Amino acid sequence: MRPVYLYNTLGRTKERLAPSSPPVVGIYTCGPTVYDLAHVGNLRAYVFADSLRRTLESTGYTVRHVMNITDVGHLTSDADEGEDKMLAGARRERKSPLEIADAYTRLFFEHCQALNIKRPTIVCRATDHIPEMIRLVQRLVDRGYAYVIGDGVYFDVTRFPGYGRLSGVDLAGQEPGARIGVNPEKRHPADFALWRKADPDHLMQWDSPWGPGYPGWHIECSAMGMTYLGDRIDIHTGGADHIPVHHENEVAQADAATGHSVVRWWLHNEFLLVDGGRMGKSLGNAYTMNDLLARGFHPLAYRYFCLNAHYRAKLNFTWDALEGAARALDRLWEAVFALAREAEGRPGPPHAGLQEEFLTAIADDLSFPRALALVWEVVRDRPVAAGEALGLLSEWDEVLGLDLGAAAAGEREPAARNLPGEVLALVEERRAARSARDWDRADTLRRQIASLGYAVEDGPAGPRVRRIRANVPS
Repeated sequence: MRPVYLYNTLGRTKERLAPSSPPVVGIYTCGPTVYDLAHVGNLRAYVFADSLRRTLESTGYTVRHVMNITDVGHLTSDADEGEDKMLAGARRERKSPLEIADAYTRLFFEHCQALNIKRPTIVCRATDHIPEMIRLVQRLVDRGYAYVIGDGVYFDVTRFPGYGRLSGVDLAGQEPGARIGVNPEKRHPADFALWRKADPDHLMQWDSPWGPGYPGWHIECSAMGMTYLGDRIDIHTGGADHIPVHHENEVAQADAATGHSVVRWWLHNEFLLVDGGRMGKSLGNAYTMNDLLARGFHPLAYRYFCLNAHYRAKLNFTWDALEGAARALDRLWEAVFALAREAEGRPGPPHAGLQEEFLTAIADDLSFPRALALVWEVVRDRPVAAGEALGLLSEWDEVLGLDLGAAAAGEREPAARNLPGEVLALVEERRAARSARDWDRADTLRRQIASLGYAVEDGPAGPRVRRIRANVPS
């Protein structure tokens, strides 16, 4: 096994990976809350987790990757306030929470598959693990770290001396209501819910020692992570937005319940910005994979876009930037196809020196921009024969996930947007008509698009647009 160095948020240092049971590495990834489509900011976290997994597998480790599906307990504020997101989604679409969860879980994994994100070893739904959560809450109550009040069971952050180590939060400096709404029964404003008592008409509730209710969001990840990876988890991944609340609370409750540090490495990808600012549905820029598909981009253009920046660096999403990434990926695919023709489709043994450079880059805290630079060196500068280059790229694509094998075989459609403005406008208008269930208008727009030489294909992952006549404007 090759030494791998990863930046640990907990200590703010880069450390050599030393799993508790080598060669197996246990990874827990915070999965989606399945009340709506994941947006591109969410998807960056899963491209990152997949890149980590592929890196570890390429350096000799066996990865046991666990991801949760949150289908209860995540309130509209990450800091334990508001309505459960699943109930909000069910009300919005006039469906049951189970129907909402099933639909968006399916779409999430379809989008992940389109991005060449490997399916985790274990996918676990929160609603399937309520008994494990109740036992963990009871353990915290028994150990004196949790207390019961009128609306549920809360973790007492003042009883856990290490609270704030992950995020740097200063409990002494917090004012009531600074992070979480004031509840006069709570002992400290940062105390967080482990179990919430439910009203009789609440759609999602289970019996518990504290009455009918449902789990808090934070307890879910600790319970499911320890169920499948034990109480010594090597790596926990997630977005940087999880650090100050969700992951800080995970550290507290898991370590308090066990008496030791449960997670050894905390790895976080940085924020995805949109046009230099924050992303939000209210701003109209929480773009989803469907938005990328509707504009004619290949999903792997977004994967390439993510790999061009280090996971710990903020990344600014613009349509122009995605267009640039897509065109670069097209050029890469074309270069690989040319290499394959020159080598007559026969990869040679990978060049040892270049292979070592590539592995050194990815093993250094997932330095994928360096790895991609090496890819371009091979296809542009041609330091080795075509067969050797093809062998290298075949090996490297096991880590990159950019379908270079399909490119070598000439089986890749263009990655860059290939739609004239007029067609793009009609596609967007048709999507709005379908959302409004105006099927007649949608059919009319489909015919208009076809008259311009393009076909719209509706699929569960969103509309795809392809050219059906070669002599149309581009």
